Amino acid sequence: MNPNIAIKVKSGPSIMLASGNWFDLLDPWNSTFTIVDIAQGLSNICRYAGQCKKFYSVAEHSLYVSETVEKYKLEALLHDAAEAFLGDITRPLKQLLPQYKEIESNVEAAIFSRFHLDLNARTEIKRADLRVLAAEQAQVMPEGTDYWAWPSNTMPADIEVKFLSPVASCEHFLSKFFELTGAPPTL
Repeated sequence: MNPNIAIKVKSGPSIMLASGNWFDLLDPWNSTFTIVDIAQGLSNICRYAGQCKKFYSVAEHSLYVSETVEKYKLEALLHDAAEAFLGDITRPLKQLLPQYKEIESNVEAAIFSRFHLDLNARTEIKRADLRVLAAEQAQVMPEGTDYWAWPSNTMPADIEVKFLSPVASCEHFLSKFFELTGAPPTL
């Protein structure tokens, strides 16, 4: 082997991010990624496998979950951050893919660690996520698809889906992140 040739060795399948960084799906802990990479990915992914009235991004959804929780607002904003690298897999398909769920859990753990998020937030965020889901379905899906919410006593969150463009949802997502962390917007 020629020692003058640069070789990039990864431990697993990797994707290139819009920033030019590489994200190793099996080793997210040692991958280089930023909040901008997360915002870029989430703002370009449509919820509901695209089967909704208009484009509705995971980034916009994440903003609503963050607005709905009492505390853990940063954790709520980043609750679906793994989807920036893995895509938004529908819940029924996820149930059929146990290995995917393992990979997703590992990526989520790396993100929570990278941004120093509180693992105790999960219960409150799940409750807020379901409330946002109930409100979303009433607004973005065919009438009556939020039927599951009433028997489960899930009160829809007080949100109005705006169907932000990818650029607008990315900007709003980053703005909320910088507001919550006090980090400079030049990350």
